[in-house]
Amino acid sequence: FAMPRALLLATLLGRAAALACVHSGAARPRLLDLRTTTSSRMAIAPAAATQALALNSGLAVMGTLAGQRMLTPSGLAHSWGLGVILWTALGVRGWSTCVLYLVCGSAVTKLRKAKKEALGIAEGRGGARGPENVWGSAATAALCAIGSLYAPSLAAIFRMGFVASLATKLADTCASEVGKAYGKTTYLITTLRKVPPGTEGAVSLEGTLAGIAGSIVLAGYGIGVGLVPLGALLPCVLAAFIANNVESLIGATAQDNVWWLTNEVVNFINTTVGALVAMLMASCIW
Repeated sequence: FAMPRALLLATLLGRAAALACVHSGAARPRLLDLRTTTSSRMAIAPAAATQALALNSGLAVMGTLAGQRMLTPSGLAHSWGLGVILWTALGVRGWSTCVLYLVCGSAVTKLRKAKKEALGIAEGRGGARGPENVWGSAATAALCAIGSLYAPSLAAIFRMGFVASLATKLADTCASEVGKAYGKTTYLITTLRKVPPGTEGAVSLEGTLAGIAGSIVLAGYGIGVGLVPLGALLPCVLAAFIANNVESLIGATAQDNVWWLTNEVVNFINTTVGALVAMLMASCIW
């Protein structure tokens, strides 16, 4: 189980990011500052992009030299691109939130790995994420980050979508991996018929609780670093719960019958539903 190593890597990445942000003199953006104009944001973007390129390139080289196993080589290259987007748009706060998802998601994937491999329900490549996993999990988050940069009047709403999309994906990963590792009884969501662990559209009590916990952790971090206000916790967790049940319904009814509904496409749908539900709630509340 690689939790200590993963947490150490997350700590090092977070410290490096924070150090880079401090030395750059970057100001912490206001949470609900709707007065920021598009032109002023665009003036900041080149400096942030330069910083993002340097930091993510350095970390990619360090990860390669250290023999990191959370990402495949191509997955690392695509994560570099994702990291540049997130740092440019949302700074260290958005970037580190995505790193938190990667670290936690990779850690829970390794729970009872031998058991899951014996049952044939373990993630391929030893849990290492490839490009398809990177964008299936974080394309929605990247779009929300870009939206917050180019539509400053809606920046708070887009940040809500960003946090909710990653909370949704971490909830999905925790529910799936904990359910496969520790779930005692697994039910098909449409009929409540007992099915083997790992069945598409299956849910378990243990997995559901783990998913809720995962969404709380991710949303709580987003609140802690100032991406979203405290009142965003319940909407993010509720949105993640709704989205993951939608994903289970898709898995139970359509995924095996529709050729283009790959796991990555379903993940994108899942995170998009989570983001949209949270953004709708935020627009009504704020």
